[in-house]
Amino acid sequence: MSFLRRRKPSEKQHVAPSSEQKLEEEEKEHHSRKNEAKNKEAKKKWSCVDNCCWFVGFICSLWWILTFLYNAMPASFPQYVTEAITGPLPDPPGVKLQKEGLKAKHPVVFVPGIVTGGLELWEGHQCAEGLFRKRLWGGTFGEVYKRPLCWVEHMSLDNETGLDPAGIRVRPVHGLVAADYFVPGYFVWAVLIANLARIGYEEKTMYMAAYDWRLSFQNNEVRDQTLSRIKSNIELMVATNGGKKAVVIPHSMGVIYFLHFMKWVEAPAPMGGGGGPDWCAKHIKAVMNIGGPFLGVPKAVAGLFSAEARDIAMAKAIAPGALDKDIFHIQTLQYLMKMTRTWDSTMSMIPKGGDTIWGSLDWSPEEGYIPSKKRKQRSNSTEVSGDSGTESKSRNVKYGRMISFGKDVAEAPSSEIKRIDFRDAIKGKNVANNTCRDVWTEYHDMGFGGIKAVAEYKAYTAGEIVDLLHFVAPKMMARGDKHFSYGIADDLDDPKYNHYKYWSNPLETKLPNAPEMEIYSMYGVGIPTERAYVYRETPSSDCYIPFEIDTSADEDDEDKCLKNGVYTVDGDETVPALSAGFMCAKAWRGKTRFNPSGIKTFVREYDHAPPSNLLLEGRGTQSGAHVDIMGNFALMEDIIRVAAGATGEDLGGDRVYSDIFKWSEKINLKL
Repeated sequence: MSFLRRRKPSEKQHVAPSSEQKLEEEEKEHHSRKNEAKNKEAKKKWSCVDNCCWFVGFICSLWWILTFLYNAMPASFPQYVTEAITGPLPDPPGVKLQKEGLKAKHPVVFVPGIVTGGLELWEGHQCAEGLFRKRLWGGTFGEVYKRPLCWVEHMSLDNETGLDPAGIRVRPVHGLVAADYFVPGYFVWAVLIANLARIGYEEKTMYMAAYDWRLSFQNNEVRDQTLSRIKSNIELMVATNGGKKAVVIPHSMGVIYFLHFMKWVEAPAPMGGGGGPDWCAKHIKAVMNIGGPFLGVPKAVAGLFSAEARDIAMAKAIAPGALDKDIFHIQTLQYLMKMTRTWDSTMSMIPKGGDTIWGSLDWSPEEGYIPSKKRKQRSNSTEVSGDSGTESKSRNVKYGRMISFGKDVAEAPSSEIKRIDFRDAIKGKNVANNTCRDVWTEYHDMGFGGIKAVAEYKAYTAGEIVDLLHFVAPKMMARGDKHFSYGIADDLDDPKYNHYKYWSNPLETKLPNAPEMEIYSMYGVGIPTERAYVYRETPSSDCYIPFEIDTSADEDDEDKCLKNGVYTVDGDETVPALSAGFMCAKAWRGKTRFNPSGIKTFVREYDHAPPSNLLLEGRGTQSGAHVDIMGNFALMEDIIRVAAGATGEDLGGDRVYSDIFKWSEKINLKL
């Protein structure tokens, strides 16, 4: 038919799908849905662990890349970036003085302070397996985290003798590495050593007088002969350097340790070194004391009394209970107190001179002090007025009350404080004493009656602090009484002062007969420094420390001296200026009964200036902080100049920013 036409070959013919094709399509669709379900299920199974793994992997990769780039970059690149932001940096002191032509001249002796020197294990118990000659103190402190109780056991000394416990020997690291860095990246002496090397110093002309800073000073000689080693090394360095006398640079507690040495070395054997009365005159050019706690530090009182100071008290306030059972799962503060109360060295820094130096309930040398940012260099005249802030307006802070129970007690007139004497209080064991043997402290032998008696005395001056510590820790103080004294000598010619227990107290001993020797007090100022504390009783619990700093005690004043329960004055954050500067400012100035040969003394203060860019400048080149001052350019320049032959007059004499001379004049001490 005509209407019928033939289909073209290219045209497709629609054919109805067969049953087999339908089954195939349904099966494909089923598999597709099944795969989608699996994908959804797999996405659901992508857990937080997977995210964390990817995140850790990313951080590690990024860290590796950054480390590679840091090591690959030119050494001058960080300085280039810094100078691009802040402008050209001054030359380090060693480079500057090398350009001036200074050369190494006098041998140099470093005397480290408390906690900054490394300690390593030579013998230990089974828990310390694998730690032979590994650092227990300094370095990475990895063992603290791995086995904290074992670490505490090996860092503690015998509670009766103050020496090694049975089966344990921990000894100081020797050489310049003993205290160049405290931990990797945190310098102590390293920067000064590097700058001295710039003008020609090397290991044969530098000596680190390392010692076990936990022991009393005389016990260091008994156990390790460290004082004899200092004596022989100084003699060797002087002899091999053409008779040029040594410049000794002690830091922190090393200052009073070396003060002890200067008496020991001249005293007759067997108690002393037998060097004779002119040993210091023959061998020492200058003693350049950095951050010296000559008269002690209130911070030591807080540490011995409650195992805390401002930083720990604030940490407790921010995270209550964190230091009772922290990541170590131990009662940290209790173990800290148990350990540190075996370290006799801590008792060397209990404030000396009593109320005469530190003040009474109603008086203190620093009364009227107020912080201020405006400072300028001052002379040694007590008539100088300036912008140091100390006289800008009246203050009524009673710093003489080193410990007060309650802010109201700290501020009240003494006539309104009703005190009940604690000295004759009846003690008794706490119930907790039977369950707290692992963290036993002498508080467990006091009983609640003894604890209450301490709080009811209300306020303690520096003279009463010693009695307080005898009451709360009699066994500790019995050891301390054999090695240290905290008074003021009436008659320095009394034969009793020939005993070594007086040698580290500058108020109970004479300087050597060495009129050509110089003594420097070099310390930072401009940082709030602990001076007095507001305490409260701790709510009783098992194995507890019954007293703590009352961090709720505060002032609203813009220029407040009370913050978080701690009254502060001018200093280097650890040592108040009064303790660091008084001896050179007054008690040793000229010929006095404490300085009969008239050794010249100089006060060199370094006003604290934090780094303008913390990222690029680290801990700062103008820091006045207790340890960071070791990187202070001005301090290093002073030291290098003296080591190269300069005198105190060449440096310009005293350089003072605080009111140390004014405060010293207020102290009525027979000279």
